[in-house]
Amino acid sequence: MRNLSVFNSLTGKKESFVPFNKDLVQMYVCGPTVYNYVHLGNCRTFISFDVIYRYLLHLGYRVKYVRNITDVGHLENDSDDGDDPIVKKAQKENLEPMEVVHKYTIDFHENLRKLNTLPPSIEPTATGHIVEQIELIEKIIKNGFGYVRNGSVYFDVLKFNNTSKYGKLSRRNLDELVHNSRTLDGQNDKLNPQDFALWKKADSKHIMKWNSPWGEGFPGWHTECSAMSMKYLGNKFDIHGGGIDLKFPHHDCEIAQSEALDQNSKINYWLHANMLTLNGKKMSKSTGNSILPRELFDGDNEIFSKSFSPNVLRFFFLQAHYRSILDLSEEALMASEKGLKKLEVGIKKISKLKTSKSTSGFDILNWEKNCYKAMNDDFNTPSLISNLFDAIHYSNSVLMGKEKISKKDQNHLLNKTSIFFSEVLGLNLIGDKKNISSNELLEKTLDILIKIRNKSRTNRDFETSDKIRDELNKIGITINDSENSTTYEY
Repeated sequence: MRNLSVFNSLTGKKESFVPFNKDLVQMYVCGPTVYNYVHLGNCRTFISFDVIYRYLLHLGYRVKYVRNITDVGHLENDSDDGDDPIVKKAQKENLEPMEVVHKYTIDFHENLRKLNTLPPSIEPTATGHIVEQIELIEKIIKNGFGYVRNGSVYFDVLKFNNTSKYGKLSRRNLDELVHNSRTLDGQNDKLNPQDFALWKKADSKHIMKWNSPWGEGFPGWHTECSAMSMKYLGNKFDIHGGGIDLKFPHHDCEIAQSEALDQNSKINYWLHANMLTLNGKKMSKSTGNSILPRELFDGDNEIFSKSFSPNVLRFFFLQAHYRSILDLSEEALMASEKGLKKLEVGIKKISKLKTSKSTSGFDILNWEKNCYKAMNDDFNTPSLISNLFDAIHYSNSVLMGKEKISKKDQNHLLNKTSIFFSEVLGLNLIGDKKNISSNELLEKTLDILIKIRNKSRTNRDFETSDKIRDELNKIGITINDSENSTTYEY
């Protein structure tokens, strides 16, 4: 069942999946930048890689899955000046910078828990690996591809391009990069406009800064993932992934950094999840065309007429291939809600089928083969879901007496539909006790309690609000209050 092929963004074609180590797959996925609430586009990316992780485990591989947290206050562009977004958010919310980091990291984990994603094997933070990033930069300078200017360090793209090829993923040429770079201000320290920062000198207003051989500063955005991936996975590993927006410049810069360190550095497969739009338009907070996961889950928004559960949202994402653009709309979510319900009920009904001595009208072993064929074709979840609906359609034919199924085939069909639905796709079956920690009933109960508590606080009934907080804390649920919201974590 391991005849898996994946679309490699580096080569632009599907390739047979062959790990460096026969039974171990090493995968690095670029995680969130924690100075805002996680948005639905992020959720789609991490659910896509959660399914990849789940399927590799299902095939019997051992998987070392590393997903980082970006908690360093990078500048908002690659110019030589600009604002630290974490500090901006801290000033706006009257918090310390690391309070901002903690707040939005909790939000990230809470939303992924609701969406039933498996935690990675390792989740390193950029601030926890400053030493490794400084060491990486020193090696790049020693190898002749980095240079120091006024306390900052830059990567020499032109010099690198003389011996290798910069822009392998995005397939951009240097003339195009020069044109794009000219739109940025404050690049006087760079030898070439397309060079990117490895380390930035911090001005007096920049709070998140560290000592380095070049003075006080902070690492460039592209430095952290190279340092952490190489620390935990080495200079050769199997999968590097993230959202399609990271292809350029982030992943192109990562490739250049790795090759500047060691020409033998190699990542076998680059995987990218495509973007999510909302009602046919790009999601944008500035235009109001955006919605947060919690706003979708509790119905507290002006875009949709009702709430939709995390299970429905996950199913909606998986009905499209991870490499395709997906549009979020009420009509699409309603259809997903209806389809998910049909699958949930249908799978449970398989156990109630009246069995016969033989099976007619359906080749269950061939059906199972087609399920694997779908997932082996670059993790084709919509094709797998189509196969699950075929199984439910057949089950309904048996219920109506149009077809027959043997006891052996009934057990096999129930087992495989449940595995593909829950274990591979990560969807929760109705009443599935294995997933009780993320059961929607529990989530909705907690949301109701928090709404009651918030109303009590508004009415200055602190005895009731404190009582709810303390009782939840006793059973291991911590309430986190901020100026604009209340969240909880187990």
